[in-house]
Amino acid sequence: QVQLVESGGGLVQPGGFLRLSCAASGIFFSRNYMGWYRQAPGKQRELVAAITSSGFTNYADSVKGRFTISRDNAKNTVYLQMNSLKPEDTAVYYCYAWEKSGYWGQGTQVTVSS
Repeated sequence: QVQLVESGGGLVQPGGFLRLSCAASGIFFSRNYMGWYRQAPGKQRELVAAITSSGFTNYADSVKGRFTISRDNAKNTVYLQMNSLKPEDTAVYYCYAWEKSGYWGQGTQVTVSS
């Protein structure tokens, strides 16, 4: 059974930072594409950042230079370091894994507000 468990969300002031973690189980983690998506109220879910098994990364234009995705294959965990947070980054952040089909975590709320 595939499980993706996110953590690290919370309330932060504009300009602050958070690090999200996603612990995966039930998949061959090191071989898989992993991603972070987000969904704000009233908006569609969108890709934030992704990382391939070989470490290639891509980012949404809105987060380039501020967010960094990384993975630790020994810990079956993918991270999203979020710096210089803005109110428009407020959303539920979801971890995503692809192994023959797609899997989603339950999401973690990130709120950027003063």
